[in-house]
Amino acid sequence: MKTLVVVAHPDIENSVINRKWLTELRKYPELYTVHELYRAYPDWRIDVAKEQQLLEAHDNIVLQFPIFWFSSPPLLKKWLDDVLTYGWAYGSGSGYRMQGRKVALAVTAGIRAEDYAQDGRYKYPLEEIFRPFEVTANYVRADYAPFFAFYGAESASDSAAAQLSGQDIERSAADYRAFIAALN
Repeated sequence: MKTLVVVAHPDIENSVINRKWLTELRKYPELYTVHELYRAYPDWRIDVAKEQQLLEAHDNIVLQFPIFWFSSPPLLKKWLDDVLTYGWAYGSGSGYRMQGRKVALAVTAGIRAEDYAQDGRYKYPLEEIFRPFEVTANYVRADYAPFFAFYGAESASDSAAAQLSGQDIERSAADYRAFIAALN
């Protein structure tokens, strides 16, 4: 079954890394369904039934986003709140439709990896910062997988973009695809 990549980037046109990742995944439409939330819902009115059907049609779900204030962009949070409903994602009746599906994160961090270390600038590793995503996946009985991260994206987005080479960006896209392939 194909992997669903739910992309929550409010400014994908000006993204370097996230846009490159999408370009790479779109080369393989037989393997990946790319679903861009900000394009699908510019008015933030989420079609819950459509989203639930999309999730049910995939065994692996990857949530791809740039880190915003040590979490996800707000539309992804709204999507989770709206789509993972009682009776569908958890609870009595026909709940737990996410059960057994792998859920992973793919994120771009504006800062360096060492800043997310216990002795770094922010004092918490991404594993800790993303704990709410892990708890959510566990709550709906999904299989939470490790995350994929690209660090230093802020330096890639300024026009100088000098700190990241084209090779680094290309390699990140290939590594991202390998990460997703390993979910199976």
